[in-house]
Amino acid sequence: MRRLWILVLAATAVSAQTQTPEWARQVVDDALRALGGEKFLAMRDRVEEGRSYAFYREDLSGMSRVKFYVRYLTPPEPMQADFLGQRERRAFGKKEDVYIIYNEDGGWEITYRGAKPMTAEMFESYKETLLHNVLYTLRMRLKEPGLTFDPVGTDIVDRQPCNVVRIVDGANRQTMVWFHQTTKLPVRQQWERRDPKLKFRIEEVTIFDKYRDVGGGVQWPFVVRRERNGERNFEMYADSVTINRGLGDELFTLPAGLKMLEPGGSNLRPGRK
Repeated sequence: MRRLWILVLAATAVSAQTQTPEWARQVVDDALRALGGEKFLAMRDRVEEGRSYAFYREDLSGMSRVKFYVRYLTPPEPMQADFLGQRERRAFGKKEDVYIIYNEDGGWEITYRGAKPMTAEMFESYKETLLHNVLYTLRMRLKEPGLTFDPVGTDIVDRQPCNVVRIVDGANRQTMVWFHQTTKLPVRQQWERRDPKLKFRIEEVTIFDKYRDVGGGVQWPFVVRRERNGERNFEMYADSVTINRGLGDELFTLPAGLKMLEPGGSNLRPGRK
């Protein structure tokens, strides 16, 4: 208990200092250096493999082995606010014969039946989640026009003092990010959206934990947990993360001759979403 009070007092002392946009920018710059600096910015691709778990009202609703393939694209000059700079493939099971592809043209779910295009609403949800992800922002969006960093203050997360910064883009997307005061790494992010039909408020929280060196000084979290309106809905525990594997276009495009199905909702079990 005494140690916790010391942490609280230390955080309060920091929050008493004048916090400016320059302070917020310094917090973000420190985080970028902690993640690997120029080597993090030069990361071309990433392969992440592990176990994923889905939850409904805190009860386990699905689980799966999953392998993420991610490739970062070269941004245009000058940087465009609507640029989608990442292609992604999510493969499930040992055979990886069930997978999802995301690229700048849309998203598809591929099974033995064929390829089912995602609805526009589902693809927009994927893009919004990506654009709020602090790790993607630090890798791809720092030169985006209209991107600002607002000082919020300090806070305690899991008994650790954090600096808190609000990232705001030109479309007024707002993401609150907690950066560990010692490691400088992002440990929590929070943003809000509205249900597209019922319009009620939804709070999305992501927790990042267990950072490790994945090559050349680049740090990446091996544990990711997501919460929605205070309830856990997803956890990912990575067994391995590697970078700069030279991933090719074939991983992120549909195979020739694949049967195209009607667009619709996902047929994958909850643990595979």
